[in-house]
Amino acid sequence: MKTPALKQYYNDVVVVELKKKFGYDNVHVIPRIEKIVLNSGFNATADKAHVAYVNEEMKKLAGQRPVTTRAKLSISNFKLREGQPIGAKVTLRGAAMYDFLMRLINVALPCIRDFRGVPTKLDGQGNYTLGITDHTIFPEISVESAGANLGLDVCIVTSAQSDDEGRELLRLLGMPFRKTSAEQAAAEAAQAGAA
Repeated sequence: MKTPALKQYYNDVVVVELKKKFGYDNVHVIPRIEKIVLNSGFNATADKAHVAYVNEEMKKLAGQRPVTTRAKLSISNFKLREGQPIGAKVTLRGAAMYDFLMRLINVALPCIRDFRGVPTKLDGQGNYTLGITDHTIFPEISVESAGANLGLDVCIVTSAQSDDEGRELLRLLGMPFRKTSAEQAAAEAAQAGAA
């Protein structure tokens, strides 16, 4: 089986750059992406047709069947009963994970209107979660056949020990992080100097 292009890029370029920047001695401590979890929640009062629709759309996005998540507790204020379906999730690993990340970075995110980059905040352990409000930015989803817009969370779990390592790993893989005002000013100054 052919190695995914993004994994090949990670092995050839990203590993070398991370070693250079952080000075790793052991190849096993170099940060890598371990898994990507896609999660979409819906109203507890949703009917079976909507649950099936969400599962089908998640299957198109991920290329594998999602798991329906169910409520663990009954909460009367939310009209929630134990065992009711409240969402769908998919865990991607291996080649499917790299293919999805490639599509997310190079195809889906640039399709967002007025896109200025994604937030740079990680969770403190080197993992990154991105919220997407409209799933039709992915090319697998036909806008005409899409019934309702789904929001979903994309959680990228890395083996990085710190946020800086995780951010650098994702940046080298091509994640379009939003520039801070200082970086923006430096880029404009460099562009003005070149002109």
